Amino acid sequence: MPHLLMSAAHKSSGKTTLSIGLCAALHEQGLRVQPFKKGPDYIDPLWLGQAAGRPCYNLDFYTMSHDEILRDFVCHSRGADISLIEANKGLYDGLDIEGSNSNAALAHLLGAPVVLVLSTVGMTRGIAPLILGYQAFDPALNIAGVILNQVGGARHETKLRAIIEHYTDVKVLGAVHKDARLAIDERHLGLMPSNENTQAQEKIEDIRQLVAAQVDVQSLLVVAEVAPPAVIKCPEVMRPRAHVRLGVLQDAAFGFYYPGDLEALTAAGAELIPINALTDTHLPALDGLFIGGGFPETQAPALSDNVSLRGDIRQAIEQDLPVYAECGGLMYLGRHLHWGDQSYPMVGALPLDTRMQDKPQGRGYVHLQETGQGLWPLYSEAGEPLSFYAHEFHYSAIENVQWCEEMRFAYRVLRGHGIDGEHDGLVYRNTLASYVHLRDVNANHWTQRFVAFVQQANNR
Repeated sequence: MPHLLMSAAHKSSGKTTLSIGLCAALHEQGLRVQPFKKGPDYIDPLWLGQAAGRPCYNLDFYTMSHDEILRDFVCHSRGADISLIEANKGLYDGLDIEGSNSNAALAHLLGAPVVLVLSTVGMTRGIAPLILGYQAFDPALNIAGVILNQVGGARHETKLRAIIEHYTDVKVLGAVHKDARLAIDERHLGLMPSNENTQAQEKIEDIRQLVAAQVDVQSLLVVAEVAPPAVIKCPEVMRPRAHVRLGVLQDAAFGFYYPGDLEALTAAGAELIPINALTDTHLPALDGLFIGGGFPETQAPALSDNVSLRGDIRQAIEQDLPVYAECGGLMYLGRHLHWGDQSYPMVGALPLDTRMQDKPQGRGYVHLQETGQGLWPLYSEAGEPLSFYAHEFHYSAIENVQWCEEMRFAYRVLRGHGIDGEHDGLVYRNTLASYVHLRDVNANHWTQRFVAFVQQANNR
């Protein structure tokens, strides 16, 4: 099972762009490319998945066990000719001093050779001690090659190659020169997501051509072949008869969904009905609704103008339709979304407003404790509410909350920020809305409980 891990010395080295280009280049050759992304992320996987023509799956030490990571990696790689894992941040960066959840730790766990993307801006001879230091820091790690990025020109490339050849034994797999066509627009959460970029496929094609012309793709395939095989028994994919119709808002405003979670919802018995909150004027017949995260603030005028759909959703919530909303979905269900000096009416089902701030209000991993007041809480075998791990990343904050007797919190925040620094998971009628992003993993199969709740609510 050929595979490799694309990492870097530090973030903003260009590894995402190069990973997108490589996925597209390998896919263009007719290879079946399976992309993965380390850590919690929605935007990079959207680009990687579109470039590879297959969904991109996340591998995350914080929410998944080692066995679960290995199983998901092997099972999702079935049928692929090559799997490409894009790291997050730098190769040795992580949450603890031992690097137990670093990219290097993931490479060890998966037996993945590492390709190091190195930004060469302002660098010549200094590239050698950088490479040597990364090799010496963990001699057991297989740094199988480097790709030089943001190279200043042919002369700069020649110098870099000569220095690396003279001082190190690392193979240079490519040298990508500075080029404005490689840039993807960024905003406050990172890259602009491909579901919002109408020219995403054109951008991917530009990146593919530039990367394919400057990276030795065939040598990259040879590097991937070095990876040892893993023997894992993968569960059979079951396609149960759908017993609930679950609407999922999927458009330029709401696109933050983990493919594994959508697949888990289907496996739990949900028929997923896509809804475009920007253009669909009415809700179809549904048993439940899932509104993921995204960028409602950038699409606020169109969301606000779709008065009929907003009205349908509000009425459905008042009639106890089961609804689960994450982050952007929470913002959409409030009364108003404020950004700068603009204010946009939203659904109005939740008695609160949200306001975009200049700095992140919640960012990173979270640890939440169930209060037992949620709609589908996680309990131990003894019936005690459990805690679970997830993540958040939001610039908006809640204000002007008008509490009523039906409102309560589903979670206590042990780590992170959530809604107010102490709580998250606002419950109103049959709606649960939170800033946290859940993942359906062994420690928290939320999709099964949600679908069961939807079915129960509709059988009353």
